[in-house]
Amino acid sequence: MSNVFGQYKSKVRRAFDRAAPTYGSAAHVQDAAAQRLLAFSRTQPSPAHVRRVLDAGCGTGQPLAALSACFPSAQCIALDFSTAMLTHAAREGRAAHFVCADIERLPLDDASVDFYWSSLAFQWCSPETALSEVCRVLSPGGVARIATLGPRTLHELRTAFSAVDDGVHVIDFTGVEDWLTASGIAGLTVQLYMQETLFDFASDLRTLLGNIKAIGARTVGNRERQRTLGRKGWQALRSAYETFRRPDGLLSTTYDLILLALRKPA
Repeated sequence: MSNVFGQYKSKVRRAFDRAAPTYGSAAHVQDAAAQRLLAFSRTQPSPAHVRRVLDAGCGTGQPLAALSACFPSAQCIALDFSTAMLTHAAREGRAAHFVCADIERLPLDDASVDFYWSSLAFQWCSPETALSEVCRVLSPGGVARIATLGPRTLHELRTAFSAVDDGVHVIDFTGVEDWLTASGIAGLTVQLYMQETLFDFASDLRTLLGNIKAIGARTVGNRERQRTLGRKGWQALRSAYETFRRPDGLLSTTYDLILLALRKPA
């Protein structure tokens, strides 16, 4: 996977900063993914004593209340590289210590986190770099619970855009086997992994694309569009996407959810 997060960090950050006010109203899939990750996390044991919890890539912080309830005596750190997202989370009264930083370069001491949580942030990262940081900051016996996105994510959009031009419109999502390999290289034990499929639905393509933009997922590749899509391009895109219309009349976008339960050896 090309390291979009590393190469285009400032563009990605600006997109998420702009999306902070609209994120909550459009983040249906993100909320569903967080709920899946919470349920998945409960299937695996946590350390007996959790002193510090990290939500890495917390966005507007919706899961923080659930994390605090799971570990009421632990310090909860909410970390994101978007200051606007963190500001929104703080305004919503999320209970946490807020840190603006990059999850590939965590400003935390070695072995300082007992429970590492990240929901739909790792798809912007280099697996090797991000997981090495997970292993570094986890205490011996500490665990990580991660939700990210696999290669079938937005496959409808990728296919439809191929009828318009040869540009890059969807990032190259890392497959589960590569995540498992990178976890082992980083020094982490895979306790469990799962894949599920989530969908976003809308009656028309413009709304579907608006939902994607509203959550900040604007930066998609290493090539800039040479010109705007234009009327003919938009008509071609809309026509190509119609092949994915469902029997109930709705259009959908696929999110290939990967759930990882990892542990740092004691």
